[in-house]
Amino acid sequence: MLRIEASGILGQSEINSIKACYTFSSFITLNNGDLLAAARRGDNKDSELEGLDFFISNDEGDNWSEPWEPFKDVYVDKIKGSLKLCYFTEISASHLLASFLWIDRTSHPGKELFNAEAEGCLPMRVLLSDSFNQGKTWSSLRSVEIPDEIGPPSLTNPIMKLPDGKLLMSIENNKKYHDKSTWKQKAVFLSSINNGKSWSSPFAVADDESGRIFNWDLRCGVDKSGRICSFAWTYDSHKEKFLNIHQRISVDAGQTWTKPKDLKIADQASHPALSKDGKIILPWVDRFQSRSIKVRIANNLYSEFNNSSEITIFEQTNKNSSKDNKLGKLLADMSIWNFGLPYADVLPSGKILVFYYAGNNKQMNLHWTRLTL
Repeated sequence: MLRIEASGILGQSEINSIKACYTFSSFITLNNGDLLAAARRGDNKDSELEGLDFFISNDEGDNWSEPWEPFKDVYVDKIKGSLKLCYFTEISASHLLASFLWIDRTSHPGKELFNAEAEGCLPMRVLLSDSFNQGKTWSSLRSVEIPDEIGPPSLTNPIMKLPDGKLLMSIENNKKYHDKSTWKQKAVFLSSINNGKSWSSPFAVADDESGRIFNWDLRCGVDKSGRICSFAWTYDSHKEKFLNIHQRISVDAGQTWTKPKDLKIADQASHPALSKDGKIILPWVDRFQSRSIKVRIANNLYSEFNNSSEITIFEQTNKNSSKDNKLGKLLADMSIWNFGLPYADVLPSGKILVFYYAGNNKQMNLHWTRLTL
């Protein structure tokens, strides 16, 4: 049975500053048992002034270091941009790989990340960096070459390491900023067999050939045998309606998948926490109905996420609803996006740590909650 053991704030926002809004976050357990966390901060939710704060905890999240910023003033091909998010992957006991989503803030000056009218995005790149001293210092950022057909790539998950050493990167396609053509959304993987030095061509892992169903923000986990489970935030573009979360399972490094399984819960999944005994702990955010963040457990990859295991770790008090069901307007509506993006993983003790952000349009803190099973 899930129980909230402790909770607190990791990223304390400072109104009217470049730390007014914390949003995207993640963490990893280092080889020495410490936690290394990264969190996006900025003067608002989408800003050219955004950056990434790093934190360390040596007591499973009870206390955190003061933040530091390893990467500042990031240019790609002499173009200035901002770092939106960061994920960590352990390649070996002495090697960490960090993956970043970089936003081009120069080519369309002053524009927001998402163009609600065209449903396009600013130019984006996936960047990588290595650390060989537990995250204290990092190599220079390098760019992953992704085919132009993907458009601006969204990085949706930490890079996954399989038991044979192969790496998998989860990417979502987007349209270019002013492209008004029909958006045929899909999620793809890229693989690497040399610790991220080079990557394969993309291959589809969640793709509706009709273009009707969108599979956004694919959150994935790998169990000890190498099986992959994915959870998609699903949207029906014909009915203009968000659907329930859909789960898929792959036993062959993402080459083939089970049919999408409707989990009967909506709408946006967290990175799943996979325990040593095979359980899956899945937080999710429901922005359009209960306006809350909840958590459930499944006993294994193929089990149900029974509602009897459900707990709520956050509930929004101001429950304004969007009155526009058009895709672009929904994604651009800030009134219902002031909490969310949970990120979960298992701690060395077997407990579960969950990050999420919450606040208002002017100020958002990064919260943590630790759960026991």
